[in-house]
Amino acid sequence: MTIHLVKLCVGAETLGDLIAWRDRRSAMLACAGEPDLHDHVTRQFPRRADELLDGGSLYWVIKGRILARQLIVDLQEVKGEDGVPRCRIVLDRDIIPTEAQPRSAFQGWRYFKADDAPPDQNLSGRGDAPAALREELAELGLL
Repeated sequence: MTIHLVKLCVGAETLGDLIAWRDRRSAMLACAGEPDLHDHVTRQFPRRADELLDGGSLYWVIKGRILARQLIVDLQEVKGEDGVPRCRIVLDRDIIPTEAQPRSAFQGWRYFKADDAPPDQNLSGRGDAPAALREELAELGLL
């Protein structure tokens, strides 16, 4: 049974900020000759790893709303600089916009049932709207 994670996207004001961060990181990794690995390191290792790796995604909360998700590709144990074990959540490069869903602030990450997850944005018939426009429409409740 698939389950997801939901996490605050600290430092991002818009979905465009998350996309720009991903693109800058990709460019830095390319310049360093490193693989284009997208990840997020967190303190706790999920106990429900098998369910996350069965098609689960990390849903990003930006400014109090879930706005996007990334498929979870792998979970790896890594050691922090302090020697403490941590979890590297390896993510697919694609950031998939979702329908906006309000979410209260919290610390860390939370499990997120597949039934509770917002659907991916369906832009068919609307053309390829820029991320900033989609965010404004979502704020107005039009997406």
